[in-house]
Amino acid sequence: MDRETTQYTPETDDANEVIDRKLRQHFDGKIVRKDLTKAIKEGANVPVYVLEFLLGQYCSSDDPQIIENGVANVKRILSENFVRPDESQKVLSSLRERGSYTVIDRITVSLNIKLDRYESDFSNLGIRGIPISSDYVSKYDRLLCGGIWCIVGLEYEYIEEDKKSTPISIVKLTPIQMPHIDMDEIKEGRKAFTKDEWITILLRSAGMEADRFTKREKWLQLARMLPLIENNFNLCELGPRSTGKSHLYKEISPNSILVSGGQTTVANLFYNMSSKQVGLVGLWDCVAFDEVAGITFKDKDGVQIMKDYMASGSFARGKEEKAAYASMAFVGNINQSVDVLLKTSHLFEPFPEAMAYDTAFLDRMHCYIPGWEIPKYRPESFTNDYGFITDYLAEFMRQMRKEPFGDACDKFFRFGSNLNQRDVIAVRKIVSGFTKLLYPNGEFTKEEVEEILTFALEMRRRVKEQLKKIGGMEFYDVNFSYVDNESFEERYVSVPEQGGGKIIPEGLTNPGNVYTISQGKTGMIGVYRLETQMLPGNGKFERTGLGSDRDVREATNTAFNYLKASGNAISRSISTTMKDYIVNYQDLNGIGMTKYLTLPTVIALASCALNKPTLSSLAVLGEISISGTILKVEELASVLQVCLDSGAKKVLIPITSAPELGSVPSDLIGAFSLIFYNTPQEAVYKALGVE
Repeated sequence: MDRETTQYTPETDDANEVIDRKLRQHFDGKIVRKDLTKAIKEGANVPVYVLEFLLGQYCSSDDPQIIENGVANVKRILSENFVRPDESQKVLSSLRERGSYTVIDRITVSLNIKLDRYESDFSNLGIRGIPISSDYVSKYDRLLCGGIWCIVGLEYEYIEEDKKSTPISIVKLTPIQMPHIDMDEIKEGRKAFTKDEWITILLRSAGMEADRFTKREKWLQLARMLPLIENNFNLCELGPRSTGKSHLYKEISPNSILVSGGQTTVANLFYNMSSKQVGLVGLWDCVAFDEVAGITFKDKDGVQIMKDYMASGSFARGKEEKAAYASMAFVGNINQSVDVLLKTSHLFEPFPEAMAYDTAFLDRMHCYIPGWEIPKYRPESFTNDYGFITDYLAEFMRQMRKEPFGDACDKFFRFGSNLNQRDVIAVRKIVSGFTKLLYPNGEFTKEEVEEILTFALEMRRRVKEQLKKIGGMEFYDVNFSYVDNESFEERYVSVPEQGGGKIIPEGLTNPGNVYTISQGKTGMIGVYRLETQMLPGNGKFERTGLGSDRDVREATNTAFNYLKASGNAISRSISTTMKDYIVNYQDLNGIGMTKYLTLPTVIALASCALNKPTLSSLAVLGEISISGTILKVEELASVLQVCLDSGAKKVLIPITSAPELGSVPSDLIGAFSLIFYNTPQEAVYKALGVE
């Protein structure tokens, strides 16, 4: 819904009023007005979840006066008590001089077994080993796993006799993050909201204004939360800049860490052999890599260990195997338009080379979010309404990781035959994640599950489509579908961006224009276009766009020599002495020029000389020798798959390749009109559509 101003229309206002009223009724004390967060966040460098907890405490009201006083309170608390790392010595000095001081800091607690006591570490203040009462530890168990932000009252008393002990002691500790969360409250509260209202609340809790986005844009943004709510989930999102790809992982959840590009090591990410400590995947729920183009491992086996972890959730280092539950999110920028990228390469192109063409690595991606469909964020994309305190949302997602919902769709649907085991695992994970997000109480209808399943199949198919481009026939089965258990009706799910932008256009082209599909210099299969012009002259033959490759030039020479020798057998109108010909060769996929150009060049020259265009949507396959012998097509199944992807409707194919059609899937053969030829003359006649 596009609106120029931030004024709400009455009906929208009503809907928002209803949501706000229900939130206050069912989740009082767990919600916050997001415009207050924006106002303070711009000046204070504290995590959003700390800020919102304080706002939830002091500004949980509709009365403007109470809110104003509350905001003033929060600002005062932050300025007086929040410890900046560079001012830690100043704070310690104040503590010593005054005898007591209150600080806001991140506290982590560990058990000192030798002294049989709990000790706390202060992140910003930089002090370690401060004794803490076991009462706090049993009450707030999150202190032991990763630590939480707290308001802590400290006292300083130096005892001359007891020099070994620390003079600092903790008098009072109040967490400013949710110490624990009542899951039954959320599941019960969810019943009061419709699906659309719940989606609106989830997006507003992450700071976005749901009314600004279309239904599809809302779903794509919800998909970003999947790594936070699902164990061992591998997600990839590439898109334009400033669409908020990394925002969620950095600001919204205290359980995820954003690794910004650059080098990383196996020790840092997985396991440090010398200190015997598990790396990031053991400490966080989600490890997100920003700017994927820059990911490099100092260790040679980095990508291999990552592949092992992404597939199984475990990795072997030293003598033992370690398991971890962290999800992985890869986010980065696409520099070209998606249409160009799809025509010339594939959607994983921005990854570093070690990953971008490694099909085993890419096959482990469960979900690919099309970031180019999400609009760039503007000031009005951010909400001013009520949403959950981000820490409450993050803790809800963390607790839901323990509950599996992967079989949610089995009651109503089963998967089509094209999904292999990895596809099924990926789709189940996406279905599980969305069901947890939208229906945490486990109550959903068949239509609601179908909506999730369709979206899940599309997100996984996008990965599979790219694998097909890189790995060829190995990943041929991309026609994902699901079958209704009651009606046995099979429904197919497509990927929006694959539909348009065909390389071989429909309709008649100019005479002398020919499209051929064959192996390029790199061994990949691509599409090549020939454009021919004929001028009065004395039989010169010029070629452009070929580069310096000798084999390629010889193939085109062979074509012109063949026409000189046998042109009259095709038509007496073809002159190789009174006319000059210029042929331009274009490598449309950027994979290097092909050397299989003799037959396409013969057809292009004949088409131009006779002023007759080739058939519409025609792809020319096959090759001839100087004597006119027909050569068969290499890798026929993969070549036909590229024909289909490029938009060809008719395929000119040598009769010598007919025996190999048995190895080509039947639905692929059924996609074309196959036109067979026995001789080069017949190939020319059939390409031009003449008897």
